[in-house]
Amino acid sequence: MRIIVAENYEAMSRQAANILSSHVTMKPDCVLGLATGSTPIGTYQELIKRYEAGDLDFSQVKTVNLDEYVGLEPTHDQSYRYFMQTQLFDHINVKPENTNVPQGMAQDVEAECARYNAVIASMGGIDVQVLGMGHNGHIGFNEPAEIFEKETHKVELQDSTIEANARFFATRDEVPRYAITMGIQSIMQARQILVVVSGAGKADIVEKAFRGPVTPKVPASILQMHPDVILVGDKEALSKLL
Repeated sequence: MRIIVAENYEAMSRQAANILSSHVTMKPDCVLGLATGSTPIGTYQELIKRYEAGDLDFSQVKTVNLDEYVGLEPTHDQSYRYFMQTQLFDHINVKPENTNVPQGMAQDVEAECARYNAVIASMGGIDVQVLGMGHNGHIGFNEPAEIFEKETHKVELQDSTIEANARFFATRDEVPRYAITMGIQSIMQARQILVVVSGAGKADIVEKAFRGPVTPKVPASILQMHPDVILVGDKEALSKLL
């Protein structure tokens, strides 16, 4: 694992954008695994700046997102499809048909999970997967559990995750209780994994994930077993690793 310590959030975002930019430049038809949440927003803003400057071309890039809430329309302002459109896709020249987010409104969730696994396989796998990390160690919506879930699946969100996401909704009751998420095996099959973390509030879980035992009770700990992980964070988030 490579650890890149950035001075602050802005520097972290630039470092992460550098890594993603190199994939797009070296392999124009690369497959980017993308994440939502507040942490990668700065990285996406950096990518947009580089596209607008003429330094990046996303016309051949394909993307797959980690997860989506069950029961939210793609136009809902808290859906992850909406997030990706407004934070990245609408501002670069990626082809809409090359962007993939699980369909939260699917009538048959199990069939949707199987479809999504097939989409990833049809692309030949993911070249680089971006991950944030929840305060309980979840990656995607893979919550602490007794086992590592392998492929795309429906998951019931834990109270800590619902609480963390409640700030984005009018009330806590509006937060969806279920999500579709890429599984641990799917994530681990990415050729490279880019983890972005920021803020002192993540210091404890970062230490548990990368210095503690590998356990499904800390889902991110499985990343210790991946051969090519880059952890990019600010000094506060990485303080207990230094």
